[in-house]
Amino acid sequence: MKDITLRPATLDDTAAIVALNEAVVAVTSPMDAAGFAALFAIAAQCDVVERGGTVIGFILAMDHTAAYANGNFRWFADRLNRFTYIDRVVIADRARGLGLGSVLYDRLGDAARRRGSLILAAEMDLEPANPGSLRFHARRGFVQLGTRTLASGKIVSMQVSGQITGQATGS
Repeated sequence: MKDITLRPATLDDTAAIVALNEAVVAVTSPMDAAGFAALFAIAAQCDVVERGGTVIGFILAMDHTAAYANGNFRWFADRLNRFTYIDRVVIADRARGLGLGSVLYDRLGDAARRRGSLILAAEMDLEPANPGSLRFHARRGFVQLGTRTLASGKIVSMQVSGQITGQATGS
């Protein structure tokens, strides 16, 4: 992977991260610059992938102790101990298939374990389906704990990783 750099994000990356998120907003959720700054402030980890100095991907995650008023995060918090919640991961369309999502998840998993997390948690769209995300997470060992129907009518699969061992505290 020529010219690829993985590094912690900074607020200087806001415009690039917001633009990447906007390109796939149908399968993430809206996030403007102020929204990113607020999430960045409570994130346990936010990393970016660059190619030739251009941000082409990012991951944003919160640990279980975050003061995050998000329904999906709360769903996991009600059921799990010591988890890291993947709020969003985005890879630019032109950079998909290069293994960058796996690089971001590996780095997150390593850091999450060092912080004491037992589980990685994330949701994927079922209705309407996001088949690429579902395949990626299945390859990473994620398994479904349940589903949620959001106010928008979207149905999401609530999943945890088999990559970090630990025990859920409920169903």
